[in-house]
Amino acid sequence: MSQEGYDKLVAELNQLVHEDLPKVREAIAEARDKGDLSENFEYHAAKREQSRLLGRIRFKQRVLEHARVLDISKRQNTDSIQLLSRIEITNLANNARMTYTIVSPHEANLREGKISIKSPIANALVGKKAGDVVEVYVPAGMQKFRIESVEQ
Repeated sequence: MSQEGYDKLVAELNQLVHEDLPKVREAIAEARDKGDLSENFEYHAAKREQSRLLGRIRFKQRVLEHARVLDISKRQNTDSIQLLSRIEITNLANNARMTYTIVSPHEANLREGKISIKSPIANALVGKKAGDVVEVYVPAGMQKFRIESVEQ
């Protein structure tokens, strides 16, 4: 994972633990003060939200526990596509050019141009070089892409 992705995940976890969870606990305490818990909708909604938050916190903690931050400067083969490579490809069916960065699944965000290394396109591109033509089976069918450039 990239340092940026790791830092973002740490910030999300801190917000969940130090801001969101205390708010939910306050809401539970307020709802509990209102009396009968068996018919108290606010109490049950707050408990569900607490459960959801605790699940997200545990998930993010596990991801961070097993995460490895990659140092781009220590790469040896810099001309082929790998994790954290920035690539420009052309869809040969419609000549549309796209630029993506291949990232870990936890950092993937198509709006930011970051695709998961586990996606069909990235999976087919890994190990290829600029100028190669790659056929990829995607949900829409078989597509051909030409790799225009690879940056590390």
